[in-house]
Amino acid sequence: MENREMEEGHSTFLDNAPSLKEHEIGPKLDLGGTGWFKVGSPMGPDKYEVSFWLPTTYVPYVYCPVQHGASKDAKYHLLFDEMLKRNVVGYDEDQARVLEKALVLEDVLSDLPAVTNKEVRDQMPYGKGPQTEFQRYIRSPKFETLGLTANCIKGSQSMLYDHHPLPLNEDDYLRVCQIPRRKGANFRDLPGIIIGYDNTVQFDPTMERILLPSGKPLVPDYAMNYWEGKSLRPFGRLWWDEIVPTVLTIPDAHSQVILHPEQDRVLTVRECARLQGFPDYYRFCGTVRERYRQIGNAVAVPVSRALGYAMALAWLKKSGDEPLMTLPPNFSLSHKLQNLYSPPFKIT
Repeated sequence: MENREMEEGHSTFLDNAPSLKEHEIGPKLDLGGTGWFKVGSPMGPDKYEVSFWLPTTYVPYVYCPVQHGASKDAKYHLLFDEMLKRNVVGYDEDQARVLEKALVLEDVLSDLPAVTNKEVRDQMPYGKGPQTEFQRYIRSPKFETLGLTANCIKGSQSMLYDHHPLPLNEDDYLRVCQIPRRKGANFRDLPGIIIGYDNTVQFDPTMERILLPSGKPLVPDYAMNYWEGKSLRPFGRLWWDEIVPTVLTIPDAHSQVILHPEQDRVLTVRECARLQGFPDYYRFCGTVRERYRQIGNAVAVPVSRALGYAMALAWLKKSGDEPLMTLPPNFSLSHKLQNLYSPPFKIT
């Protein structure tokens, strides 16, 4: 490790970054005394050169991630110069890692009441108590998560908010109702489909194509053609012992494994919020689609807490000189932060 000074003139290219169009080209944006950056001329569609200056700072050698898009045609990636490769994400290939047990869907959602595809209530009672440590944590009232105490407030969150899904249209609902309630189920389980030797879906030549009351096919063409017929995603059910890799801005059963394990609907706003780590007291606003978008665009709350904790330790000069840090045990389910904890305020 060594000290690095990042001087004027260092730059990187941001590819597929349309939001940079909102920044004026040329003028510097002051970072409040800590430095500046400016957006250069476009280098292509949604591709910009970004120049920056930061004061002398301790920058460890770190790993440079490359983000790939969901399809072979997507071009989501960042091109870093050698200096930025040492200022992105701390990473040491030789360091042993001790990971906590991963949370699965049952840990996160098993206490929530059943709702239908047409549920519209903005709030409802839980119906039963928390079943896991995560559920006890995520249902904690706001004063507790902020490290406060209360003389007159006891118990966990009493009402459940935003527990309603984006409703499926009638055709998709009829399709979802025929997806088996078991692990790994998806559109391939619908009648009239066979799987080829190369794992490609094909229509069964011995059967007539089944139509819905609307006249549209039970198995839609887009599902058959998705990923050249090899996808397992369309109308896929999640299962209790699985995780959800990414919470997107809209629950689309046509291209995501997003169906509830045992209910014929997509995951609700609240279920997606829990997967992103939002506490149950946090309420979203706008239309149902806008609420999903707020959740999908957010940085997961546990990640934000970890970043904030690391920054606070550095600010308090408690983090040491090592480039990597280990979070305290049970960090993601604890309201008290080691080395940062102070006596709580009291609500009277």
